[in-house]
Amino acid sequence: MSDTRKTPDPASLSLKGRGGSATQTPATPGADFSRVRGSVDSTEEPARGADFGSVSSSVGSTEAVLDERSHTVAKGENLSRISKQYYGSANHWKDIFEANRDLLDDPDMIQPGQVLRIPPRSGDRNDD
Repeated sequence: MSDTRKTPDPASLSLKGRGGSATQTPATPGADFSRVRGSVDSTEEPARGADFGSVSSSVGSTEAVLDERSHTVAKGENLSRISKQYYGSANHWKDIFEANRDLLDDPDMIQPGQVLRIPPRSGDRNDD
């Protein structure tokens, strides 16, 4: 058997009761969470703080191992002249330039006061 009641139109509903005044429906009691408590327990031992008491540090340099030197550029110097001074030949200017690419963009644009690394002489180049 089917339900023959019609669903009322929501626009026709009213909060007014039969006596013409608004009626209050008693509040439906909701769930009471006022006594709810939360906690987390673990069977794991509490972690101790990190112990850095035995940590040590040191700073070493490979400069002595590589036999690398440095040169402070003087006014009027160029890489060829510096190469001649350290290697006995002006032809190793490119080795100095490559060792200082972090400082130099152009081998012809060195400035007085710049400190250049002088790499060890490579044994595979001719002094032609």
